[in-house]
Amino acid sequence: MSHSFFNLFLISLFLYNNCIAHHYTFTVREVPYTKLCSTKAILTVNSQFPGPIIKVHKGDTIYVNVQNRASENITMHWHGVEQPRNPWSDGPEYITQCPIRPGSDFLYKVIFSIEDTTVWWHAHSSWTRATVHGLIFVYPRPPQILPFPKADHEVPIILGEWWKRDVREVVEEFVRTGGAPNVSDALTINGHPGFLYPCSKSDTFHLTVEKGKTYRIRMVDAAMNLPLFFAIANHSLTVVSADGHYIKPIKATYITISPGETLDMLLHADQDPERTYYMAARAYQSGNIDFNNSTTIGILSYTSSRKAKTSSFSGYYPTLPFYNDTSAAFGFFTKIKCLFSGQVPVQISRRIITTVSINLRMCPQNSCEGPNGSRLAASMNNISFITPSHVDILKAYYYHIKGVYGTRFPEFPPLIFNFTAENQPLFLETPRLATEVKVIEFGQVVELVIQGTSLVGGGLDHPMHLHGFSFYVVGVGFGNYNISEEDPSSRYNLYDPPYKNTMTVPRNGWIAIRFVADNPGVWFMHCHLDRHQTWGMNVVFIVKNGREPNQQILPPPDDLPPCYE
Repeated sequence: MSHSFFNLFLISLFLYNNCIAHHYTFTVREVPYTKLCSTKAILTVNSQFPGPIIKVHKGDTIYVNVQNRASENITMHWHGVEQPRNPWSDGPEYITQCPIRPGSDFLYKVIFSIEDTTVWWHAHSSWTRATVHGLIFVYPRPPQILPFPKADHEVPIILGEWWKRDVREVVEEFVRTGGAPNVSDALTINGHPGFLYPCSKSDTFHLTVEKGKTYRIRMVDAAMNLPLFFAIANHSLTVVSADGHYIKPIKATYITISPGETLDMLLHADQDPERTYYMAARAYQSGNIDFNNSTTIGILSYTSSRKAKTSSFSGYYPTLPFYNDTSAAFGFFTKIKCLFSGQVPVQISRRIITTVSINLRMCPQNSCEGPNGSRLAASMNNISFITPSHVDILKAYYYHIKGVYGTRFPEFPPLIFNFTAENQPLFLETPRLATEVKVIEFGQVVELVIQGTSLVGGGLDHPMHLHGFSFYVVGVGFGNYNISEEDPSSRYNLYDPPYKNTMTVPRNGWIAIRFVADNPGVWFMHCHLDRHQTWGMNVVFIVKNGREPNQQILPPPDDLPPCYE
């Protein structure tokens, strides 16, 4: 009897440990921070910048109570978390929820499923994510183990941007004038600009390591508008994960990371401990636009080093690719391969081809600050997405509210032209303004081809992020995708392509991705350069319910933030 009771106790304990839900409180408030010789109030979570780290095991469900005690609206997105059947807690403002208004709360239910490694969270309303963001550490659920050597320590690294001005003023100005936003004043490592910037000698990230130890770096590019190169002097990095999924290990002397992407890397502390080594990040920018071309510096030193820990002249600097080195950037991107092979859907149900473009809209009397007095815009398949302002798309879909969105997002570019030509007819630059979605049947295998164009300025790179799914990047190329080719799969990697949630479309190039539409709901896709998202380089996919109960959207929570007509 006692033996049976003991077994029952162990079973109960196991169920408790595996079913317990973790609860977090995120209080959003404005806090003064001083950087670059000046002080301003910034939005923070729990008064921290960057925000707190969330730690979960694979398959956990957590609850995050977001309390808005700031003076502006806020929402939260759990970037890279697929949220099966639960778009209600996905977060993008007026796409899956109305905002949490000042003085209000909302309890997010965050359902982890297939995520294995590092993902992240950030605000998803206007440009609030500039300072409202943090990492999510996902660990294997025992008895599962990591497919790479366990590190002795973990190191979070968040790459970001800092404006001396209030970011709200930056957004208000470029939206009002129609021009490009002011570039940031500094790049940051974990919120620190580094000693190359004014008044920043003591505002430099410092990592102390022990000779012979291994450190797992969990990194995100949280910059608003910049892909970045990153390296650590005299130290190679072994990249073992991308966007929350294991990859075949890559030995790298530098990495390239775009906004929204996460990487896990192993750093071996195997150099002379008496030396000081610098880590550095700077922009990758292939387009003809203004950008922040400065460098943020961090310090790596060894515990046994007798040298001054804050010396800014005696260390080794890393070598980074030149800012417009596209071959270096995509040389890294294309090395990423899924750890597991043979999992790509070979037969597709549906192919969607879309362009991504920078556009221009005419202004009365040429009164705007874009090229030739026009207003800058962006589009997918020549539709510049207009975000609703009163009711979110998910609520409109679920409750059959008419007039919020249309369902005519084109399956194919409405205008066929030489997408990457040096000179384009001016009429191609004007987009159509609309709130159009693409409806997909549950279970369809979708191939989505995203073609960059040279409209307005000769083209740019676009890191495209899909909510609610990870996808296989089966193809990447420069120039025009052959849209007339019936079966392009011979040019694809269908063996071990990277499995990601964010992938960069090369300037005047294309990517092809595949995913199974098995997550019912309303899911946002957008460029993760926030200026392009603001301009309209977005689309919404509505995946319809399946037939089975476990293939249908979960009921809405009772405390959804209200919408106001």
